Amino acid sequence: MANSVPAIKQEMLEAIGASDIEELFAQIPPRHRLRGELPLPPALTSEIELHRGLRQTLARNETCEENLSFLGAGCWQHHVPAICDEIVRRSEFVTPVWGTPSSDYGRNQAWFEFCSQLGELLALDFVGLPVYSWGCAAGHAIRMASRMTGRHEVLVARSLDPERLAVIRTFCEPRAMAGHVDVTLVDFDAANGRIDLDDLRAKLGDDTAAVYFETPSYLGTIEADAAEVTRLAHDHGAEAIAGVDPISLGVLAPPADYGADIAVGTIQPLGVHMNCGGGVGGFIASRDDEQYAREYPTLNLSICDTVVPGERGFGIALFHQTSYGLREEGNDWTGNSTYLWSIAAAAYMSLLGPQGFADLGELIVQRSHYAATLLDDVDGVRVFFPDGFFKEFVVNFDDGGKTVADVNRGLRERRIFGGKDLSRELPELGQSALYCVTEVHTAADVERLATTLEEVIA
Repeated sequence: MANSVPAIKQEMLEAIGASDIEELFAQIPPRHRLRGELPLPPALTSEIELHRGLRQTLARNETCEENLSFLGAGCWQHHVPAICDEIVRRSEFVTPVWGTPSSDYGRNQAWFEFCSQLGELLALDFVGLPVYSWGCAAGHAIRMASRMTGRHEVLVARSLDPERLAVIRTFCEPRAMAGHVDVTLVDFDAANGRIDLDDLRAKLGDDTAAVYFETPSYLGTIEADAAEVTRLAHDHGAEAIAGVDPISLGVLAPPADYGADIAVGTIQPLGVHMNCGGGVGGFIASRDDEQYAREYPTLNLSICDTVVPGERGFGIALFHQTSYGLREEGNDWTGNSTYLWSIAAAAYMSLLGPQGFADLGELIVQRSHYAATLLDDVDGVRVFFPDGFFKEFVVNFDDGGKTVADVNRGLRERRIFGGKDLSRELPELGQSALYCVTEVHTAADVERLATTLEEVIA
């Protein structure tokens, strides 16, 4: 690198008044510093070597293209229409500087269409641009509720995705952070996987800012008591925050219908490929009420008339309250943005339309329930919570005397990715795994899984 030349290094040190490089790191205690050399491979000296090395590394991956996958648990295999990829690769969406009007060649309108279409799905009027992930959206929404109510506790279901729960804790619990919120877990009913209403009633109190619940839940179960959960929250002066998978809203009631004040969720099923190492997008939505709007940490899009009769313009609203506008004085830091995925989601939602979402939701329900029925008939396999789930369901292997790790190992040898192992995070479910079936899985795929499970367990 150019700046590693000794003469240039010395020139920079003199410019900042430092005697050597070591002085720049004086504040880092010696015990936290690396001792010895990193065990790095030899440097690559040409583009040819780099290309070959990367290809060899990538070839070690096993993907869902050449394997049959039943993994979900936060990142799901849905069909992505080719037009979604085509649109997000266009230069007016890929390359513009996000904030300046001079770089807006349709981006603001596409963002507005994303917010409008998602608002229709949710039956809520105010939708912000996406944040990094579902967990980030939930963390922001809980802090919004805390600021509005002046309270400092949130109740969440104990069956929540542990990764999402960890993000929520990071957003809420550090004591040194302004706006600290205590996270209290509410038990789930072992009979149906839904929130234990008695435990919820017992834990609701005067300092409860919000109740956060999901439908479908992490375990796939549909929260049939959603209206009762929101009523209990409201009776105690708390906000009701619902986490939803938008792909389910063609067949499930939108959060506004059962009284949720704020809705959050993922946008990954809406035209975004599965990926690792980057945010897949999370949304926050609410009623178009000023007390909610003033607490949003996100960028928000609005529409208005211009000076040209009949013409409309699209622009960012409430910019001043974001971390972009006020930095550390903003409502919250929004972190890494995933705004390009809102373009993909806008294209996806416009392709499906209301009837498309209904048809897709029904197809996923049919195929996932067919899979659950088939697997439940396999000796040594039981499906927990079979009545009322969407896309994901819990499969238990206790009767077959196998651990989930054993089963998944056997499946991988036969080019199948089994469900996510739940045995460590929810030990009361025994040797159970979370399986996912979507529109990409055919009847033949499901039958192959059932037959292969019989072989592995035997």
